[in-house]
Amino acid sequence: RSYHHGKLTFRGIYAFTENFVLPLSHDEVVHGKGSLIGKMSGDAWQRFANLRLLYGYMWTQPGKKLLFMGGELAQWREWNHDSELDWPLLEHDMHAGVQRWVRDLNHLYHGERAARELDFDPAGFEWLDADDAWNSVLSYVRKSRRDGATGTCEELLIVCNFTPLIRRNYRVGVPEVGFWREVLNSDAQVYGGSGTGNLGGVESVPVPFHGRPHSLNLTLPPLGMVVLKHEPRGE
Repeated sequence: RSYHHGKLTFRGIYAFTENFVLPLSHDEVVHGKGSLIGKMSGDAWQRFANLRLLYGYMWTQPGKKLLFMGGELAQWREWNHDSELDWPLLEHDMHAGVQRWVRDLNHLYHGERAARELDFDPAGFEWLDADDAWNSVLSYVRKSRRDGATGTCEELLIVCNFTPLIRRNYRVGVPEVGFWREVLNSDAQVYGGSGTGNLGGVESVPVPFHGRPHSLNLTLPPLGMVVLKHEPRGE
């Protein structure tokens, strides 16, 4: 995947030239194209992890979201207008895990100002590292509007690992000092993942990285993403 890294970041060139919708639409899952889970590579576990990562990357990028019916179930067959969705799939943990993941991504989008407030404004998005093709990792920050009185904004740090390898001791520069709480992890066991993560969060250390005076030392789950939120000292 490192040889196709630029395809993941190319939209950043024009992301704020219009008010975009990010669709995984009806047209992607009909007329012989197959389902979204069917397009994923690897064994069954990797396919589900890939799909959760795809949804997580989509939900945390600037732009409004559109997911066609059945995608939240990880439905194996392509959509058929003559039949209902494959609801019985939710009896299986991996499919139910994808549905929970989409639910929690929606809760993040609704509940965190930084995830949605500046979807069409470049002030709401900042790459930390868009060029780590060797590790197939992307890291970026989503931001809310700045408070007029304090000049501060809410921030979410997102780190995506597009390989099936656990990446330990992965350093990421951060814009704020203090504790960064892990608010979402696509590899959590409740979603069908392996449970690899950062034990609830990471405290920043005064090690300069990515042009910032402080950084985090993270564990990145395989084919997974983590979302961390800054918690100022004393909270």
